Amino acid sequence: MSAVSRRAFLSTGLLWSACLPAAMLTAQSGLVAAATPVWAGGGPRPPRVYTRSDWKADPPRSKAEVLDRAPDRLVVHHTATANTDATDLDAAFRLSRTIQRYHMKHNGWEDIGEQFTVSRGGYIMEGRNRSLPAVEAGKHVMGAQAADHNDHTLGIETEGTYTSTLPPARQLSALTALLAWLCDVYELDPHEAIIGHRDLNRTACPGDRLYAYLPRLRDDVARRLGERGGRDGPPPPRLALPGDQALDAVLVGDLPLEHGPALGPHDLAY
Repeated sequence: MSAVSRRAFLSTGLLWSACLPAAMLTAQSGLVAAATPVWAGGGPRPPRVYTRSDWKADPPRSKAEVLDRAPDRLVVHHTATANTDATDLDAAFRLSRTIQRYHMKHNGWEDIGEQFTVSRGGYIMEGRNRSLPAVEAGKHVMGAQAADHNDHTLGIETEGTYTSTLPPARQLSALTALLAWLCDVYELDPHEAIIGHRDLNRTACPGDRLYAYLPRLRDDVARRLGERGGRDGPPPPRLALPGDQALDAVLVGDLPLEHGPALGPHDLAY
């Protein structure tokens, strides 16, 4: 499907819940879910993405820049936080607020850095402001998630630390669904587009175990797109530029962040 026809489909095929009767809205944890895409066929079913309004994001210091083109890489991160057992929706919302607060107050950024976050409970949250509408329009929001590569990459934070263990099954399932949707919207080959943060910068992110899982993740996404998995050949090339900083060498476990675990130096590395 061409980019034009795909964008036309997105503008007509996804009907937002704001247009539906209130009785059809889903309530969780006392919050009424909003902006749920209703699938009209033609590709992978869009995952449920909780908006910034849902998780009560603070206002950004400025509007994110929207580029009139698609990203060419989808970057998988881990947050380098504790592998918590708090996996409900409220915990996912607290995580997004914690990351945003850290990025804005500690790093001095305009807003949360990444475009999407996937919690350990399998909830997907919109990250940087304007990210979800940009995807729906086939465009790209400039984030702050991969140094020197933010103009052509979209970042997904995977809650947890995955140096020696994999994310839980429901988190991997949500990550797969999100990546399949993004590959479909942007017409990307998952075997080329899906990479780890360490493919761009000198960092341990997204952890050795999750990074080793990326070939399986690419195949799973390809199957959702109706393509053949198990592509032969080398992995996508590293795109690191000269002068990248050596970061994420150790975890930091004593940052005084309210309502959530301390963030590691991965979150300083953009």
